[in-house]
Amino acid sequence: MEKLEKTISRFVHGPMQAHVLADVHHVRFDMAERFDRIEGSTRRLEQRLGGLKIGIVDESGGWIGEAVKRVEEEEEMCGGDGGFMSLGAGMELGKRKVKEMLMGREDLSVVGILGIGGSGKTTLAREICRDDQVRSHFSNRVFFLTVSQSPNVEQLRAKIWEMISGNTIDGFSPMIPQWRLQYDIKPAAKTLLVLDDVWSLSVLEQLKFRIPGCKILVVSRFKFQQVTDCTYELELLREDEAMSLFCHFAFGQNSIPLGINKNLVKQVVDECKGLPLALKVIGASLRDQPELFWTSAKNRLSRSQPICESHEVQLLERMKLSIDYLPDKVRQCFLDLGSFPEDKKIPLDIVINMWVELHDIDEEEAFAILVELSNKNLLTLVKDARSGDMYSTYYEICVSQHDVLRDLAIYLSSREDINRRRRLLMPRREEGLPKEWERNLDEPFNAQIVSVYTGRMGGMDWFQMDFPKAEVLILNFSSDEYFLPPFIDNMPKLRALILINYGTSSAVLHNVSVFSNLSNLRSLWLEKVSVPRLPDRMIPLENLRKMSIILSDINNNLDQSVVDLPHLFPRLSEFTMDHCINFSELPPSICRMQSLRSLSITNCDTLERLPKDLGKLSSLQILRIYACPKLRSLPSGIGHLIWLKYLDISQCVNLRCLPEEIGGCRSLEKIDMRECPQIRNVPMSVAALQSLQRVICDEEVSWLWKDLEKIGSNLCVQVAEECFNLDWLAE
Repeated sequence: MEKLEKTISRFVHGPMQAHVLADVHHVRFDMAERFDRIEGSTRRLEQRLGGLKIGIVDESGGWIGEAVKRVEEEEEMCGGDGGFMSLGAGMELGKRKVKEMLMGREDLSVVGILGIGGSGKTTLAREICRDDQVRSHFSNRVFFLTVSQSPNVEQLRAKIWEMISGNTIDGFSPMIPQWRLQYDIKPAAKTLLVLDDVWSLSVLEQLKFRIPGCKILVVSRFKFQQVTDCTYELELLREDEAMSLFCHFAFGQNSIPLGINKNLVKQVVDECKGLPLALKVIGASLRDQPELFWTSAKNRLSRSQPICESHEVQLLERMKLSIDYLPDKVRQCFLDLGSFPEDKKIPLDIVINMWVELHDIDEEEAFAILVELSNKNLLTLVKDARSGDMYSTYYEICVSQHDVLRDLAIYLSSREDINRRRRLLMPRREEGLPKEWERNLDEPFNAQIVSVYTGRMGGMDWFQMDFPKAEVLILNFSSDEYFLPPFIDNMPKLRALILINYGTSSAVLHNVSVFSNLSNLRSLWLEKVSVPRLPDRMIPLENLRKMSIILSDINNNLDQSVVDLPHLFPRLSEFTMDHCINFSELPPSICRMQSLRSLSITNCDTLERLPKDLGKLSSLQILRIYACPKLRSLPSGIGHLIWLKYLDISQCVNLRCLPEEIGGCRSLEKIDMRECPQIRNVPMSVAALQSLQRVICDEEVSWLWKDLEKIGSNLCVQVAEECFNLDWLAE
């Protein structure tokens, strides 16, 4: 992960936002330098990745920067300011028609956008949300909410209540009565609510409301005549529009280049049937390929059946072409992405860790595969709006995927008999395990990845299953209590466990004794749980290298009197806690974890102090204590961290000073101390930091560092530009 983080540090290109104490205040960096595309041998790749973990080299983004920049440019082309027309006059017509329904017809309260998967429905809806006339008409009260095939209806109703009323619901209200939306809210400014990816009439009926001045825009593959007052059916692209979009992704321009077989290109475009997603993905898959490759693709496409509303499978068969030509390892990585719930952002750490464990590759190769899939439009790399430190991995970069591409991954992974599948997946959330699984318990399941997505699960809700080859287990759920599956005992090869709660409050975990049997576990991700007290006689997890605890309630269960960290996790190299509550200090035992190389405690507003013996972490290279507002000082022992390369104390608003002993950090290359208003001076010992190359700080203290910069060192001082806005709340 160290080398991966070095590459991640270069991800951001252009303005970058970072949230502070209350997740309201942002800092924007302007990073203009560019770095040449990484090419050549593995040794060259290793060399370039080597200096980037702490962001001391170029910060333009490299491969991933190019990938994200490309996505942003495509958004401008396909839906950004002044670029919407490039998707075609048909889409512009749709925009005009829907705007007329929303703003020109007071008798219409629920309006629909209808189209098959991949036709551009969401693109059209988002463009309408961005339109200046629409935003002005609705007084900037325009809200976008993704529903999906597996919605938590009560959670969505709570969100709608907060959006429409402007009131925050404390805790989780299990019932938001419909009459409250209809009668309790006094008509105020006009409001537009967009419900994207709606699959069920019953769900839509539970989410709709009628308030004077408020309108709902429903985006779906289905026509809900019982609910919608009027629906616009999205037309597919015309021939010239389809050609322009295809050429953009196949050739990097909007027309066929000279010397290219125009007839062959036209035949391929015709087979995409005017579907924007198919044109993007197939175009990208054919980029820089020889003519014989194009001919083969055209022949395979022509053998597919016609696409229409009732032929979703035929759309997947066409999209399958772009997967078939991938190298096998890249193809397998794409198929792995079907393991995650629809319409969710997947933290980059999870994806990389999963691929490393499954495919016997290192992080650099996993990262290169990620970028290749992005370049082929098979996934999207996104900057999360809640992101903080631009060099942190958690939620700084996420992976998202169009639901049709996720459907494709699941479709291709489900062709074998269920017991022989490499991936055993639940495509959508269900109350319990699928009946098909239960009917096939007589023989072992050969899956390497097992992905479960349920609500609350008790001990009696599971049945015993045998997974002799399982290496990755993904447990997705929405509940405030969760009984860990007993079949974990039957996963002797398990290397990565990912547990994510999509509910509204931290979940209490039961059956934690299964952790005692995870002797081969290397990566553990816990999100939105109440961290359990581990069994007194728990067998140490000898092979665990990475542990991330996210959005969780610690309950002081990491206290020294409760758990001996170095005993339980003797080889842990990376430990991350983000947005965690109910702990005031780290357990002193953490200072005896000699294998720890990266320690990240971020956005933890109850943390008050660090262990005084922190300097005993002899292998520590990254110390990230970001946005911890109650932290007032750093231990003096920090000067003993002779291998420390990166120190991040940004947005620790009550931190008063850098310790005088910091001069002992002779390997320190970067300090990020932006938005630390209490720090007015820097110790004289910083002059001894001969390896220091970059400091990010506020204007008030920048002159102190710039004096050091003037004496001929390699130091570069970067002043953070403050930016106050709430744009990030759109997510």
